[in-house]
Amino acid sequence: MFSLIVFIILSFSAAALGVVFTNHSLKTWYLTIKKPSWNPPNKVFAPVWSVLYMMMALAGWMVWGRINFKGLSLPMVFFFVQLILNAGWSMVFFGFRRPDIALLEIIFLWVFIILTTVSFWIVYWVAGVLFLPYLLWVSFALVLNHAIWRLNNF
Repeated sequence: MFSLIVFIILSFSAAALGVVFTNHSLKTWYLTIKKPSWNPPNKVFAPVWSVLYMMMALAGWMVWGRINFKGLSLPMVFFFVQLILNAGWSMVFFGFRRPDIALLEIIFLWVFIILTTVSFWIVYWVAGVLFLPYLLWVSFALVLNHAIWRLNNF
């Protein structure tokens, strides 16, 4: 049970770091840039991300428990790298206000989410399934990031 709490704390720490970089820009800069007509309302993001971070935490915990605490296996490396990249995207997009660089960063994030999802699926398929909504959401975010980049000529 302690390890589940650790995974929840780690996942929501990445979320909190993202919020630090997002909050100010969301109320200022983000309002002024062009966005595609299919851009979701801002109020959608917090609940969606909250559920996704919880699912990430549960999946990580499930895999951690099945690798018998043998240290950082490849699935865990993928998990932690994608978590760092996840927080990094908010810093680049909202903190530095650079959708162009954020687009490159989210491509790396997307690749590591795929690697995590596949490796988790191999260890315990339920953990892989828990990562699928996250993969879909970040796929959407990647397309949205690209559209914002194109619309604003960054």
